[in-house]
Amino acid sequence: MAGHSKFKNIQFRKGAQDKKRAKQFGKIGREIQIASKLGGPDPETNPRLRLAINNGRSVNMPKDNIERAINKNNTDTADYSEIRYEGYGPYGTAFIVEALTDNKNRTATEIRTIFSRNGGNLGETGSVSYNFDKVGEVVIKSILEDDMIENLIEIGVEDYSLEREETYLYCKFEDLFSIEKFVREKELSVEAAKLIWKPNISVEITSKEDLEKLLKLSDDLEDNDDVQNCFSNLDFDSRLIEESDA
Repeated sequence: MAGHSKFKNIQFRKGAQDKKRAKQFGKIGREIQIASKLGGPDPETNPRLRLAINNGRSVNMPKDNIERAINKNNTDTADYSEIRYEGYGPYGTAFIVEALTDNKNRTATEIRTIFSRNGGNLGETGSVSYNFDKVGEVVIKSILEDDMIENLIEIGVEDYSLEREETYLYCKFEDLFSIEKFVREKELSVEAAKLIWKPNISVEITSKEDLEKLLKLSDDLEDNDDVQNCFSNLDFDSRLIEESDA
């Protein structure tokens, strides 16, 4: 649990979200475009599109941007492929990288180079994913009371984590939409609802210097234009991030 939710703090640590907002909008827009092309433009009948739109809203993506991305599937002739890369970072950490690309050879070369120059290496498909589970994650912007947690467990939440002022709920990926609908009906503030790769075993990092190296690898992967999502089994004390940002 903590491995993923703390890895989230890498992506959104102080100052990073605003700096990367434009690129983030572009990546979510591409996912909306692909989802609309594959399953149609109606989010009520297209779960993947609904999920992509929700991800856009969670980072305050303007409504006009979302609508343009939905409509763009009729005019864009690029043929995108979905690819999952798996690799190893320093200190025994493992990474799963999800990409959308119109040039597989280019993207593979770029991802391999990023791992290599940051002390890691790109592995074969399946080399690290066996240590992860693909699950649904709903992030609530508050610490939920015990009785609410019990209600959520009754309707499908299998695990949860409390991180500072947020609650992370985990469920089977097919239960994600029903869990999200339930918490929204309870008027809870949802920060995100998405599919993630959740590690079964995490690697704890206690050194600020070691964490900096892993932050660099994470940032370089996230900065690649073709990378949509990046997950790791990295675990650490969040105070190390605060020291890194100071």
